[in-house]
Amino acid sequence: MNCAKEENSQKIRLSEKLVVIINGKGGAGKDTVCEIAEKHYRAKTISAITPVKEIARQCGWNGEKDNRARKFLSDLKRLLVEYNNLPNKYLECEYKDFIKSDYDLLFVHIRESDQIDEFKSKVSSRCVALIVRSSISDSPDAAFGNTSDDDVEKYMYDYAFQNGKPLDSLAGDFIAFLQELFSFEGISEG
Repeated sequence: MNCAKEENSQKIRLSEKLVVIINGKGGAGKDTVCEIAEKHYRAKTISAITPVKEIARQCGWNGEKDNRARKFLSDLKRLLVEYNNLPNKYLECEYKDFIKSDYDLLFVHIRESDQIDEFKSKVSSRCVALIVRSSISDSPDAAFGNTSDDDVEKYMYDYAFQNGKPLDSLAGDFIAFLQELFSFEGISEG
């Protein structure tokens, strides 16, 4: 029995597949908004950092998200991109699976501008870049000490979502934002 297909059958369909590259500084709420979308739409979330985290665990990283760990992951990712492009190869493979799947919406976490552009060039379906901003993570003193977080604003995104509401009202705000995005992109629901 395929639970993912049964679970997806209860969710809103889109008229075509859409890839949303999602970015924002640490703590902006990227994972939270993706989880909200996954509850309403046939959505899936992937991240370029996934294979990097697997290697980092072998080096002793235990999942912490402090500035030291963020820098370690950022530096390790850059090394892997330069060595064999592992993070981007992982994303390409996941994207191919998405195209064949029952999912309509794919959120792709990518932090670095050059890698956003590289991934966009490999995608054949509609693809947009979204930045999530938060008054907490975007304050002037919120430097993380790594280029993955600190250079987020250097990219020209197609859309921006301001995450400034309490968690209990965030879901409604983000779903309304997605519906506007879909409309603007010519994608219908249902």
